Amino acid sequence: MSKINIDLQAINFKKQRLEEIRAELKQEFIGIDYIIEELIDYLRIWYLMPEILTRPIIINLWGMTGVGKTDLVRKLVTKLEFQDRFAEIELSNNESSWGSSVARTFESNGIATDEPSIVLFDEIQRFYTIDIEGKPVPGTRYQDFWELLSDGKLAKRDVKEEIDNYLQNFLYSSIQKRKRQEKNTEEEEQEEEFGVGIWQARNLKKIFDLDGEINTLADMTEEQLLGVLQAKKEKKKVYEPIDHSKMLIIISGNLDEAYSMANETAETDLDADIFRAYTEKITLVDIKNALSRKFKPEQVARFGNIHLIYKSLRKRDFEQLIQQEIHKIIHKNHEHFGITVSISEKINQLVYQNGVFPVQGVRPVFSSITDIIESNLSKFMFEALIKEQTEIEMDYDFEKGKIIGMLGKNPEVHEINYIGKVDRIRQGNLPDIVANVSVHESGHAIAYGLLFGLAPLQLRSKIAASYAGGFTFSHQIHLTKGNITDKIKVFLAGGVAEALVFGEENMTPSCSTDLEDATNMAADYVRRYGFDHNFQAFYGSSGVFGMDTSLTDWSIEKMIRTCTEEIRELLIQNNDYLLTLAKALNAKGNLTPEEVVTIAREFGNLLIIKEENYLHLAEYQKLLEK
Repeated sequence: MSKINIDLQAINFKKQRLEEIRAELKQEFIGIDYIIEELIDYLRIWYLMPEILTRPIIINLWGMTGVGKTDLVRKLVTKLEFQDRFAEIELSNNESSWGSSVARTFESNGIATDEPSIVLFDEIQRFYTIDIEGKPVPGTRYQDFWELLSDGKLAKRDVKEEIDNYLQNFLYSSIQKRKRQEKNTEEEEQEEEFGVGIWQARNLKKIFDLDGEINTLADMTEEQLLGVLQAKKEKKKVYEPIDHSKMLIIISGNLDEAYSMANETAETDLDADIFRAYTEKITLVDIKNALSRKFKPEQVARFGNIHLIYKSLRKRDFEQLIQQEIHKIIHKNHEHFGITVSISEKINQLVYQNGVFPVQGVRPVFSSITDIIESNLSKFMFEALIKEQTEIEMDYDFEKGKIIGMLGKNPEVHEINYIGKVDRIRQGNLPDIVANVSVHESGHAIAYGLLFGLAPLQLRSKIAASYAGGFTFSHQIHLTKGNITDKIKVFLAGGVAEALVFGEENMTPSCSTDLEDATNMAADYVRRYGFDHNFQAFYGSSGVFGMDTSLTDWSIEKMIRTCTEEIRELLIQNNDYLLTLAKALNAKGNLTPEEVVTIAREFGNLLIIKEENYLHLAEYQKLLEK
């Protein structure tokens, strides 16, 4: 016989509501259906049958900024109708913040122990307990957070002293009252008795875990409460920890240590799908390793194993978001002003190329929609209202740099000069610099294609920066002894291409970063991996068994020289291919993998296009089975 009364009708109602919430959240958030699915599944038992829980449910949400972590939790709380049983806490080591313990924060937010509740610990990465060197960070704030994660129970610190103080005060007050009554004569007016009041009652209910409403306790006199408090003390239950086993704990944060591209905050030219491919490779182990750089091992364990990992938004997610926001603008203006607004795809494109910074998520997009659409549409709207027009068409002319508004059925055309803030920066790239960058990046792309047989994911010579620049974005390469030398050649190819096309005297320092990367890889080849037969030990400069690294310097220099000569010879053999690709890149500023493949085919080179998350790997399985 079950000791818990199960209301199947109520459970079925909640189950149905949970499915409705799942569908509603998917409509409101773009690109995170997989997170919503997991989140709803993990909180199901807490929502349907919280009475069977013996410890709180802990769910961790990890992702880069602007992907919808905090907002998702807030919307979930509202849809579950838990606003009165919800606390949002940002833990911090900062001594200037007002909070000092989780227990006190729960108390101030009215979080009770006898009913289900939700708490969000946001921006948890700021509450690190070890520094960058792995040394403990001194601090006494919010130490009970780790107790809560352990078993959902918070110790009642200093409660014994508080209990004794209350009992002694009430007992003393009661004795003094009796003494006064003994002195009074029957003719004298009796002393009027008052209740302890709301504030006192609230404290007593919390400390002694009293039953009953606060108003009822507030009306009781100190003498009446004394007996109740003494009885509670004798039962010893008042000393037991506060039990939050019915709580849903959601921890949210940004872990840059796991998201290796998280610092590329200003990068708007890199394809969003490339960022997505990198974040798709992040695993539970990566998250645990990232946490171990901020928290002690025993603390990392208390986060549990329910970790929902956000991927960065795809290109189509951003496009869908832009269209969704435009639809809202159209609907709002029709509802408020009765004016039908239509917005062309060129406006969508303008917003995308000026508002999408893949690492920063959705916030820059919203800002750009306000800047590009809403602020300019309001000008057209004002004209339409004055002239009693009911239709507005909004378009953009990229060649002229104008936002066009056409009012009415026989359109009256209005134009607003507008160039996107990011587009303006791109247009500021000097032609001669772009030509140099185009040759440099084409050198990388040709070396990558000829040595690995792959078309680069992106090839750019115009970027949104105050200085001109570009990039050739390649796939992930699984390092082997053979392909390390090929990667070194790809690094060196940019500078070599500059020398071949413009002459050595016109080479730029832009190849210094490439040279540094090539040198680091060559040094690892010799010193760390033991691929040079003349140096089979690990030549590290630190540690107990540190070796003399200067012995390996000549081998590294020789390797770089050899790779430079070999890639120079390869580019000379493909000089026409290099010039054609560089001219195409110079003209457009950006070439797709398909465009690179087409140009390569003209010169008899067959390149393969692979998806963003492709890992170039030797066929070890086939080699094993030979």
